[in-house]
Amino acid sequence: MSQTHTHLSPDSVYPFDARGVAKRFRHAAIFGALDSLTPGETMRFVNDHDPLPLLGQLEARYGEALSIEYRQREPGAIAIDFIKRA
Repeated sequence: MSQTHTHLSPDSVYPFDARGVAKRFRHAAIFGALDSLTPGETMRFVNDHDPLPLLGQLEARYGEALSIEYRQREPGAIAIDFIKRA
């Protein structure tokens, strides 16, 4: 099932479940989703493992323009909010 989100208001949370994306496309899909956020919007990332290499790439790419906040951090269940800053 495909969902289309229209970015109408800030402070919106958009889910991104990485478990359903093929591994070889995963980082490109995540970068694309983050690039489409407007300031104040959040992408809630869900995965089955802690994506430490990805977090390093995000910090290098976005710096202070992206806030990273863990919502859940347990073995097999990771949820992270990526918040686009102005």
